Amino acid sequence: MEEKVMLVHGGGGKQTSELIHEVFAKRFRNLYLTEDDAAILPPPASNIAFTTDGFIVSPWKFPGGNIGKLSICGTVNDISCMGARPKYLSCAFVIEEGFPVKSLEEIADAMALTAREAGVSIVAGDTKVAGHGQVDGVFITTTGIGERLPGAHPSGKSARPGDAVIVSGDVGRHGCTILLARGEYGIDAEVTSDCAPLWGMASSVFDVCRDVHVLRDATRGGVGTVLHEIAGQSGVGIRLDASAVPVDPAVAGVCGMLGLEPLYLACEGRLVIFVPKEDAEAVVAELKKSPYGENAAVIGEVTPDEPGRVVMTTELGTQTVLPPPGGELLPRIC
Repeated sequence: MEEKVMLVHGGGGKQTSELIHEVFAKRFRNLYLTEDDAAILPPPASNIAFTTDGFIVSPWKFPGGNIGKLSICGTVNDISCMGARPKYLSCAFVIEEGFPVKSLEEIADAMALTAREAGVSIVAGDTKVAGHGQVDGVFITTTGIGERLPGAHPSGKSARPGDAVIVSGDVGRHGCTILLARGEYGIDAEVTSDCAPLWGMASSVFDVCRDVHVLRDATRGGVGTVLHEIAGQSGVGIRLDASAVPVDPAVAGVCGMLGLEPLYLACEGRLVIFVPKEDAEAVVAELKKSPYGENAAVIGEVTPDEPGRVVMTTELGTQTVLPPPGGELLPRIC
């Protein structure tokens, strides 16, 4: 097989088949993976969750992951946040002519490893090759199906006054990692993406609290954007304690130098959870059992006043309105 992806690999002939079999099929092999036009899957026992997402991150490789790992985590986590166990994924690749095959194999290896960790099967896919300059390396679209847990109904519309607001770990690491990986600011800091599949953590939350009101993963726009969305959807206010928000010291340092707010930097392995206040301690304790949840914390509460607004008590004891996100969020991650 050639060392680089060429246009002929997208032509549908022998070279296309070779690329699919040598790079993808042997890594994604499972009971349901098909060479036909669609996978035939056993029906779920309860309601299904269904989602799709596109990934165009640059650079494609970064400390803590790559676009392949990210593509699995993003879709697995979206399904998980509906209280559904991820079951099946499909993936579509658009690859730039000249992209190294070894890099493509590295991406596929990361996808296979992450899918195994998440307990999800990649069952179908598509491969296209675009001309040089038409694509920045490789773009991936993943679509996922999951099986909802009985009695699980989390929604951004379900936050209630008195709920505790919990994050499953320190915030802003993925956005900070991508910003530094681009080398545009000349900052040298040890920051690794939080990119992770979160079904195991999400399911454990339901084990200790069946009354989970909201479960979201904070991706583009970070925790701050998610909180504004939930406050608007539910018609409630949210009050945060700035001193309780976990932020890695290196991320805090980079944000201080560049004037960025960690709450608005992307995460790729963090849950935002709203549960009744009396259940918060048990949920945080359960999250801390996960390798992805060691910094889990209650960071605020839901209030009936000031609906649609997020108010933060600063470390000096003053109160400020966390502004709604607007314009171009930095760094632009997709």
